[in-house]
Amino acid sequence: METITYTPEESIAAVATGLIPSALGVIRTTGKDSIEMISRLFSRPKALLSAGGNSIVYGWIIDPLKKESGEDGRVDEVLISVFKSPKSFTGENMAEISCHGGIAVVTEIYNLLLKNGFRKALRGEFTFRAYINGKTDLTRAEAIREIIESKTDKSSGRAAGRLAGSVYDQIKDIQQLIVKTIAAIEVGIEYPEDEQTIADAFDSTDLLSAAEKLKSLSDSWKSEKLYQDGARVVLCGKTNVGKSSLFNSLLKEDRSIVSDIEGTTRDWIESWVNFDGVPARLFDTAGLRKTEDLIEQSGVERTKDLSKDADIVLYLADASDSSKEKAKIITEELEALLPDNKIPVLLVWNKCDSLATGFEEAGLPYLRENSIKKIPTLKGQLHISAKTGKGIAALSEAVKNVLTGSLETDREKAGLGSSRQEKNVKEAYECVAHALKSVNENYSLDAAVQDLEDSLEALAEVTGEVTPDDILETIFSNFCVGK
Repeated sequence: METITYTPEESIAAVATGLIPSALGVIRTTGKDSIEMISRLFSRPKALLSAGGNSIVYGWIIDPLKKESGEDGRVDEVLISVFKSPKSFTGENMAEISCHGGIAVVTEIYNLLLKNGFRKALRGEFTFRAYINGKTDLTRAEAIREIIESKTDKSSGRAAGRLAGSVYDQIKDIQQLIVKTIAAIEVGIEYPEDEQTIADAFDSTDLLSAAEKLKSLSDSWKSEKLYQDGARVVLCGKTNVGKSSLFNSLLKEDRSIVSDIEGTTRDWIESWVNFDGVPARLFDTAGLRKTEDLIEQSGVERTKDLSKDADIVLYLADASDSSKEKAKIITEELEALLPDNKIPVLLVWNKCDSLATGFEEAGLPYLRENSIKKIPTLKGQLHISAKTGKGIAALSEAVKNVLTGSLETDREKAGLGSSRQEKNVKEAYECVAHALKSVNENYSLDAAVQDLEDSLEALAEVTGEVTPDDILETIFSNFCVGK
């Protein structure tokens, strides 16, 4: 990994918007002298220097070298947003230049800043400065990156809860319970003659509450990880059952080739989709059939490999063929596809629009009880029309329910936002649990205090009150430049 060394004393600059043609471009700067340095390149330096915090100044960016050579020197008409220390994102003086969004003009202004004293900002350096200047803690800092990388509105909403300080507040609440317990134990150590046993030394109510909250917080990561990283969802089934049509329908765009010719899809393609708020990588795979075509054979094998690594398999079948023989074939294919019976499966009956009875439950096919018993991971059967879109919303909800079925997804407060946080909270829980064991088994008070002090240190690493330098580097090096 690239070694990152931040030097907070220097003024830095970064392009904060994508380098693509757009209406506006934004170049961010921060540092004690940042506003003064920009004023030397601005058509109204006095107005900029006298501007109050949280204000905007209009003017032109001027290239001083061009002006000295007799040229006009004007680069672009801009608005400069001024933020004064300590009331800024980084806690330092900041200025953000809003210019026209052409690639050439944004690049020219940025390079002009670098030529006149600014240094290129490193990944995550703006947020790092906010952290070291006490404007944010590590849980909020990580939430910023989460929001940038969110793939669904629910993903970003959960991250926003962490950005608002939900996890930080929960950690502080738990720390307070532990500190109160330590204080009570230390009274027992100071005046041992007043207590008959360690169990009499203090009321363990606060410690039990802390343990319960730590366990709940630790368990929340499983759910949060799903919303951050997404799931793997594999579409499979015989040829010509409509897998590519469903793939396109879920994506709401024509990504996969749709044809009546068997074997059209010979390899898998994938894309991110939104299953009722849960992000997922959706794989459209080659149809399952015996074939002499070596390329198609390879595609079928890849389908089987992908299915074994999936979080859920959507097995498509043709609703117009619901014979007993068809049910037998589906059952045998699913048994062969998922021999370990560990991957959850939804059986999706497609092409229901072609049924003579119409899209009514009474006329729709199902696997019967005898077949279902042979597929223990079958989570349900749904009926859709990838062609008309009917049933797609119900399918999306069913996929979400399977993926989140064993997870805690309805917490009132945001859960943990990274594996780093989960590791430390789990460690804190184990320390508290061991302290409770010491109480119950009448160990020494000193042993319980040591456990609780260890738990406080683990929680301090979550928020960044005590954090090794290598962890800081890992966190902020994953940010984009300009954030």
